[in-house]
Amino acid sequence: MRATSRLLGVGAILAAALLWGTTGTVQTFLPEGRDPLAVGALRLLVGAATLGLLAMARTESRSGFARLPWGGIIPAGLAIGGYNLLFFRAVTETGVGIGTAIAIGSAPLWATAFEIAVDRQRPAALRLLGQAVSILGVGLLALAGGHQGGSILGAALAAGAAACYATYSMITSRVGHRAPPVTIAAATFGVATLLTFPVLFVTPLDWMAAPRSWFWIGFLGVGVTGLSYALYTWGLTRVAASTAVTLALAEPVTAWLLASAVVGEVVTGQKILGALLVLGGLAVITLLPAPRGPRASDDRHGRQAVHPAA
Repeated sequence: MRATSRLLGVGAILAAALLWGTTGTVQTFLPEGRDPLAVGALRLLVGAATLGLLAMARTESRSGFARLPWGGIIPAGLAIGGYNLLFFRAVTETGVGIGTAIAIGSAPLWATAFEIAVDRQRPAALRLLGQAVSILGVGLLALAGGHQGGSILGAALAAGAAACYATYSMITSRVGHRAPPVTIAAATFGVATLLTFPVLFVTPLDWMAAPRSWFWIGFLGVGVTGLSYALYTWGLTRVAASTAVTLALAEPVTAWLLASAVVGEVVTGQKILGALLVLGGLAVITLLPAPRGPRASDDRHGRQAVHPAA
């Protein structure tokens, strides 16, 4: 039963990564004058609204708002909001390839480092090897084609984005059992939206006049943000945060496949090798469960008790 639960969690996180992988292709359908920061803020706004509606649709998730662990929700929301702002800014400073390689590729390293420092967990050598192989694959995918060199500031912003994403995953993994996952996600993204909403007052939004902009922003908000993070939050209740962050590396593979099929991006040997390395590393991570840190759960008398998670 525990193995089945973990596999379901793995499947949910991979499904979320597949949705995230559509982001780059979808943005090519938006007007050229779009502001990346505005796109990020708008997708968080629509995503938070979507998660709120999902949470309100069921009695259990509605009642979950009364027992939200705000001590975890607020920092998790600030972290995922910071991730969006830092990532889009990093891409502007250092280019899509390098920015993506650092932000997505280094997130598993941050998550593993947090688990070692906070939970005193030493990952198995094969798990570290799987992470290293996947990260190498992401680097090959993101850097294929000779992107610009970028800047030190851009690299630092991308690394900060990765740390924010890992922090969000670690916190959500710990508080995800205190309320229904969709309720946790709705509250977290509500906080993130409050953080990023001011961006909409300082960036141009005239590109939203085009009807297709509303459609694709809706897709980014509902599918790529709302639905995907509902799945990801649910998956975090079943696998370790470092595993989840590493499994999310399936995102750039999905992005490359879509770019090749839809946008007509050239397929190269380096990109094929990168995709194979990512998938090979993820296979190792999937087959080797990581121990999870302690989590709180309600005992039969309604008190909070701490148990080691499987």
